Amino acid sequence: MNPIIEVKNLYKAFGNRAKEGVRLHQQGKSKDEIMREAGIPVGVADVSFEVQQGEILVIMGLSGSGKSTLVRCINRLIEPTAGEVRIDGTDILALGRHDLLQLRQKKFGMVFQNFALLPHRTVLHNVEFGLEIQKTDPVKMEQKAMEAINLVGLEGWEQSYPDQLSGGMQQRVGLARALAVDPDILLMDEAFSALDPLIRRDMQDELINLQERVQKTILFITHDLDEALKIGDRIILLKDGALVQEGTAEDILTNPATRYVQKFVEDVDLTKVLTARSVMKKPRAVAQYQDGPRVALRKMDEESISSLFALDKAHKLKGVVMAADAVDAAKRGEKILDHIINTDIIKVKLDTPVAEFFSDLATLQYPVAVVDDNDKLVGVIIRGSLLAGLAERGTVDNDNNS
Repeated sequence: MNPIIEVKNLYKAFGNRAKEGVRLHQQGKSKDEIMREAGIPVGVADVSFEVQQGEILVIMGLSGSGKSTLVRCINRLIEPTAGEVRIDGTDILALGRHDLLQLRQKKFGMVFQNFALLPHRTVLHNVEFGLEIQKTDPVKMEQKAMEAINLVGLEGWEQSYPDQLSGGMQQRVGLARALAVDPDILLMDEAFSALDPLIRRDMQDELINLQERVQKTILFITHDLDEALKIGDRIILLKDGALVQEGTAEDILTNPATRYVQKFVEDVDLTKVLTARSVMKKPRAVAQYQDGPRVALRKMDEESISSLFALDKAHKLKGVVMAADAVDAAKRGEKILDHIINTDIIKVKLDTPVAEFFSDLATLQYPVAVVDDNDKLVGVIIRGSLLAGLAERGTVDNDNNS
């Protein structure tokens, strides 16, 4: 697939000597050195990345890292100093004013930190605002606005005014206004940071649920790592206007590229982020449908394990066989495993967070089974190796090891 957003070697320096700031950076000067020696502020420094259709890309970093400047360069609310920005293959830096306005109206929707609602307009009329600018037919405009209002769960509030709404509801109005024009791309700049923590979490959940339905491409700016980990398909981390790491949450948490990234993520509980896919191991042996107790025991002995997952004729996971039960079945002269397969087992999908089954590992006498969507065994999670891996990253404390 071709990316919907392409950013290549993007720079934004400020002032009359902006081009000189770019040149100094390309010569190896840091942002601080350029400011100190030449007095030229550099907001974005040689940033490149791509975003695919329907992806949520989180842009994060500390205050002053260039997050908001970068996003505003992407729709040219701020003029880049150098580099390329392509939207669906169109070089937006080459567009004249009229074509740029047309592209913004059709391609972009923005959701702001401070809601940016018009206090004298009702919810409905606030949501219609972007459609008014597009000179949409009044009947169609109201229809689209009501669809967006219903989409964000505000049906029944369309005649209310912003000061009659809670902070979370006001932000829903802002989101509905952006969605009403049916943009390909949503730009969300610290959209939830002004909300109380509980409302903020609700809005994060709402955005995730909404994305399942609308499948927009979203650039989401935040300085909150937990928020980024929760909603982002990928994350780019900025420092001093430069991109220091790009990847999935697991990439960044398990393989921080720099000491800065390591410090940024060091307090994160990895069990809430890592999934079964990233911590599982391939099963060393399995019991096939035709195996009997003695064959199962031989496989366990060869691998020095005390349990064996059993598969049916379709190679789907059926259950687990314990060594003690196999010994008793062999003594009884049984030839099949059916009577000793425990089918009441814990199994998880590939994308299940470790936190969801971590506590179960303490009491299980067998590994956790990882299955695909067809219930076929694709891996196992062994308590000892999981704890060791987490301990290496400082995630597991002594209580968890007891």
